[in-house]
Amino acid sequence: MTEQPVPRQDGRTKAAPPHVGAGLRTRLRAFAGTYVALALLVAVTAALAAAYPRAVDRYGDAGLRRAVEQARPDRTTVQTEVPLPWLDTVEEMEDALRVGPLTAARAKILATAEAPLVPDPAQSSYGVRTTVPLEASDPWLPRPAGLPAQLVLAAQQDLASHARLSAGRLPRTTGASVTAATEHVEAAVTVETARMLHIRVGSVIHVPGSERAPLAVRVTGIVVPRAPEGAYWSALPVLRTPSLSREPELSPTDVHWLGGLLLAADAGPALLGTPGQPHRYWNMAPDVAGLRGHDLDRLASAVAALETGPGLQRMREVVDGDLDAQTHLDEVLANHARLRSGIDSLLLLAAVGTGSLALIVLAMAGGVAADRRHAELALLRARGASLSGLALRLLAETAVVAVPAAALGLTAATLVLPDARTAPALAAALAVTLLACGALPLRAVMAHRTVRMHDGREDLTTARPSRRRTVAELTVLVIASGAVAALRRQGSGSTGLVAAAPLLTGLVAALLLARLHPLPLRALSKATTRMRGLVLPLSLAQVARAPGFAVLPLLALLSALTTAAFGGSVLAGVTAARDQAALLQVGADARIEATTAELPRGLPDRVRRLPGVRDMTEASVTDEAKTPLGSQPVSLAGVDPDAYAHLSHHTGLGPFDAASLRQTDAATAGSADRPLPALASTRVADEYGTDPYSVQLPDGTSVTVRIVLVRDHTPAVPGEDFLIVDRAGLPREAARTTTLLLTGDALNGRALRSVTEGTAAAVQLRAEERARHVESPLQSGAERLYGAAVAAGAGYAVLTLVLTVLRTAPERGALLARLRTMGMTRAQGRRLLILTALPQAILAAAGGMLTGWAGIHLLSPGIDLTTIALASPSALEGAVLRTDPLSLAVPALTVLLLAIGVPAGQAWWTSRRGSVRELRLGDN
Repeated sequence: MTEQPVPRQDGRTKAAPPHVGAGLRTRLRAFAGTYVALALLVAVTAALAAAYPRAVDRYGDAGLRRAVEQARPDRTTVQTEVPLPWLDTVEEMEDALRVGPLTAARAKILATAEAPLVPDPAQSSYGVRTTVPLEASDPWLPRPAGLPAQLVLAAQQDLASHARLSAGRLPRTTGASVTAATEHVEAAVTVETARMLHIRVGSVIHVPGSERAPLAVRVTGIVVPRAPEGAYWSALPVLRTPSLSREPELSPTDVHWLGGLLLAADAGPALLGTPGQPHRYWNMAPDVAGLRGHDLDRLASAVAALETGPGLQRMREVVDGDLDAQTHLDEVLANHARLRSGIDSLLLLAAVGTGSLALIVLAMAGGVAADRRHAELALLRARGASLSGLALRLLAETAVVAVPAAALGLTAATLVLPDARTAPALAAALAVTLLACGALPLRAVMAHRTVRMHDGREDLTTARPSRRRTVAELTVLVIASGAVAALRRQGSGSTGLVAAAPLLTGLVAALLLARLHPLPLRALSKATTRMRGLVLPLSLAQVARAPGFAVLPLLALLSALTTAAFGGSVLAGVTAARDQAALLQVGADARIEATTAELPRGLPDRVRRLPGVRDMTEASVTDEAKTPLGSQPVSLAGVDPDAYAHLSHHTGLGPFDAASLRQTDAATAGSADRPLPALASTRVADEYGTDPYSVQLPDGTSVTVRIVLVRDHTPAVPGEDFLIVDRAGLPREAARTTTLLLTGDALNGRALRSVTEGTAAAVQLRAEERARHVESPLQSGAERLYGAAVAAGAGYAVLTLVLTVLRTAPERGALLARLRTMGMTRAQGRRLLILTALPQAILAAAGGMLTGWAGIHLLSPGIDLTTIALASPSALEGAVLRTDPLSLAVPALTVLLLAIGVPAGQAWWTSRRGSVRELRLGDN
């Protein structure tokens, strides 16, 4: 005998026997189609699961950056300043205002900020400035109300790197160091300051001195800011752009110019010789590019620490004990946090619904694979295979396919959606991988706990649910009822259980339909026993003799239909809310309104001839109508009752009958004896009642009106305070056309603005107002995610049908082949398979529509779409969830057509292949 080699006993891992790897390859090759489909399913699901948190991160980051960018830099900059210690000597104060100490303190202040608040050194300005504006005594400076201009003097550092010269040169200091006694300094001004204050290169401006002669400031240069909207120029906007200002105790017409002069960087000590109370300042501008939405809470904490917390204490320790910090960045972050919390709760509803649907489909895929291999696995158990060994074997098979597929999906999501966190996406893809790997082994273990070759029949019409199933169903019902009640009472942002309310509603509906499904089948089976036809009784018998109705496929279909209905209704509600808010603002499809006096006489005719204008209503609107009892002016609109009633009915804004507003006797209209009938808002009607009262018009005339109609909204006047009267009853001056309300499907904003060019008229389009409500990337991102959720739900619904068909396809094929050998025609075979699939298809479609409708009506009181729909919540009282018929009907009809079309296609394909092969497959 040949001596066998002895294995090494060095503790190293032994290589797997060759037959193990060969067996795995053989099984993968034998079920190649199944595993390719599993790989595609896992890859797509992992990609979607990984893409969701990355998309939320990207939208959150973009939304936070947009919120900070839209807020003015004077609100988002952390402004720190230190008053001068007047107990020090003049020399000590001068030294504190020089460039060296200021720059050293700036480095310490910027280093105090804690992540994620990262300062932007390029836009963080610092220097010395006067805190009390100084009056310029020069007579050549403009004086709009006879008051002298006031100026803010600032020695701001790094001017050369933030501006380019338009004329002259940058200011500088020459000779000895600048002190409090210096009488002449140089300065630069921006082009806007030079234009508005009539300053030129070489101009000399004198500001008061403190116990000394006035300080002469010679302008040596005019500069153009490189980034005028940046924090360097906008943290203190007066240095960039002068403005008209007034003292609080003076009348509104007593205004004066307030501008800024930019001194040389080392000229700060000269401000000590003025009564301007100079302060040292350091403005810390946040680096917008480094802001991340998921760090919002930490960012708010970092801002609070600099404003009133430990960060302020550290700055006082390293710079000056009197240092003070202030910013409005915390308010900007709080407003953004409120917007995000409202949107995140809605996104969580979509994520839970679509994610649960994906998990159900993965579980179904494992169940279908286990059912298709039932005979093989039962034979292995009969030959002595253990449950653990069987589970590990199946786990290895699925892991070889699922792990690379999930990695591919994760990679695709990372490449498509860069610049986002990886950990949440990795966790989501890992969850998909674990479920995909464990579905088949778990299903096989549950089905083959007992060694047996044949299972007893459990017909649909004769099976009785067990007590355990009844208890489980009642438990689910109680949990779902609690979740729905909590959502209606607390809103969508309370707990995770509330976010699962739509899913639990679908689960309850699936359990209920599974309970009720056998009842009509029993009745139909008894009714068809005396029928002579073959196809209908046979199809009902086939449905009745099927195994107990599986809840999982029905749950998947109902969840998919409910998700599609819910997501479609959210998108429809958002669109409707924006459209309604835009309509309330404009009053029609377009609005042309005079900004002063009236519109030109020929303008209405020119506008009427423009393409796309279907109808036009003229109105005379004044916002300065006064009543004897009213404390505030009321908007009064004079209209043609017939045209305006038609517009109101068309837009749905306060429709009314034209006859109730029409004035019959124009000669005495508006008098005390014959008051004008008026349509009023609810608030105006509550304040003045229905008795006649006088309304004074801006031209000094007056009319008497009596409220006969009350409406919440009206097209001519946005807002809640309005009176609408017959235009024929107004005085001639008050009846001039000031507003045109246009309707049309294709109004061209460019054409409307072109025809009104050169007139004092403003043009508003409903479409443009609607677009303005998408203010934050969070809103547009949430809409895209809901659209993706609807598409994913539809795709998983189709996949559920495919998996259901694959599960029973061999049995149907074998049945049809046997019946074909007994003489059944091809047409009868097709009708048989269609009628066999029809009860479950109708049940799923009708149940899906009913569940979606009921779920939306149950959950709508707790869901507010205002944050996702509108830029300003005050634009509309509230955006509520409404049922969208298309979102209910289209997915349900698609499911019904697919459920009928797939068996019909199988019948056609089976008839082409012949019966012998199908019988062999069925006998296996």
